[in-house]
Amino acid sequence: MTVSPAQPNRRSLARAWRIAWALVSLVVVQTLVCGLAASPAALMWWGVLQFTESGTAARWLLLILTVAPSYVLFAIALMIVSPVVLRILRWETPADVELSIAELDWPVLQWVRYGASIHLVRVIAGTWFRGTPFWTYYLWLCGARVGKRVYVNSLSVSDYNLLHFGDDVVIGGGVHLSGHTVEHGLLKTARVRLGDDVTIGLGSVIEIGVEIGSHTQIGALSFVPKYARLEGVCTYAGAPAVPIQHEG
Repeated sequence: MTVSPAQPNRRSLARAWRIAWALVSLVVVQTLVCGLAASPAALMWWGVLQFTESGTAARWLLLILTVAPSYVLFAIALMIVSPVVLRILRWETPADVELSIAELDWPVLQWVRYGASIHLVRVIAGTWFRGTPFWTYYLWLCGARVGKRVYVNSLSVSDYNLLHFGDDVVIGGGVHLSGHTVEHGLLKTARVRLGDDVTIGLGSVIEIGVEIGSHTQIGALSFVPKYARLEGVCTYAGAPAVPIQHEG
């Protein structure tokens, strides 16, 4: 069977069009998201300018004092507006797939746009709000299934729509936990499930498809490989993580 020279050209053009559309749509959407999120802060600044006289010390003092609160207000608004828009557009990490990165088909580009969108929020708001209920609520808005009293103190957690956390889960600083990996040019995704009362120690790596039972501790700097099933009521540590103590 012979392949027409026109076929590779059409595939290249189609791929170039998909990439261009993905980039343009990402820029347009994030511009609108940031604009909407900045609206409350802009109203605050507008109020200061409206009710103070130009060139006065009072105006300058109020403007200076407004900088920090307006940034915080922008960050909080961004953590609400961004996930709402992502849910409307259905930008998310596709679940349980193996996709070729080189082909850059729509599911891959959807994942790229989702990843870029949540990274923007990480940069602007994550540094200030990680480890707080605000950050947990943001993850929930982005599609994560989270129980009560969940605290995520790491900005290396991603693919929120593939994460299932029970009650009283604590993710320590520097933990890498995501629903995707890239191997041999393939994007592979799978859900990560943590039961109730699970603590992930500092700097640990939790790979895709992992399930950790309730009442479990993962020691600092541990590595839990893909698709591992860890029984509950136990402490694990090491690379790969192995049981070191069963809870009494």
